[in-house]
Amino acid sequence: MIQAEELTKIYQMGDSEVRALNGTSFTIDNGEMVAIMGPSGSGKSTLMSIIGCLDVPTGGSYRLDGVAVENMGESELAEIRGQKIGFVFQQFNLLARTSALENVILPLTYAGISGKERNSRALKALERVGLGDRTHHAPNELSGGQQQRVAIARALVNEPAILLADEPTGALDSKTGVEIMELFQNLHKESGQTVILVTHDSYVARHTDRIIKLSDGHIVSDEVNHHPIKAGAPRPEEIVV
Repeated sequence: MIQAEELTKIYQMGDSEVRALNGTSFTIDNGEMVAIMGPSGSGKSTLMSIIGCLDVPTGGSYRLDGVAVENMGESELAEIRGQKIGFVFQQFNLLARTSALENVILPLTYAGISGKERNSRALKALERVGLGDRTHHAPNELSGGQQQRVAIARALVNEPAILLADEPTGALDSKTGVEIMELFQNLHKESGQTVILVTHDSYVARHTDRIIKLSDGHIVSDEVNHHPIKAGAPRPEEIVV
């Protein structure tokens, strides 16, 4: 479970202070699929960094599975990231001259997993995202959607409790974005992992079961989405009447 209480994050910009988060409180239960939504400058990227243990708050409390994170050092944060969190980024962040399989194996190498098990787990992760036949292709031999699938497989390979995605369809065309959202929904249904999508796009957010909206570092709404968009449904502008 994620428990955040009165989170603040202040950045020093010369002589000025910028408050990216200003007393933000919420909980996310294990197994939820949640969108954190807001425009540029709302604080959502800062909040993602704290949830993902990439940064710590200036003030307030953040507990992950009951463990206080806010006062941890970098080595402790890195350990939690490796054990509990899988990241998916807008720009894929794949190694250019490395095959899909080798990209997915990388987190397992850092985790000290043996060679045979690394291969087996990476192949399984690629199969889960529909790329079992693209294991030896380099990123420049894959479409944007396929590259994002490799990135999702890499995030899944350590079997994290939390899958955290930052604008996961932002670098994709709308049709491919629909396919990636379908994949997230299917993975969530299969695994029961906690899935958190950080986005400015209301269409992406409406694929989840709950939408938290931020503005100027504050939560302005936190609502259950009773009618999530079904997997594979086209964007409204793509529907031809």
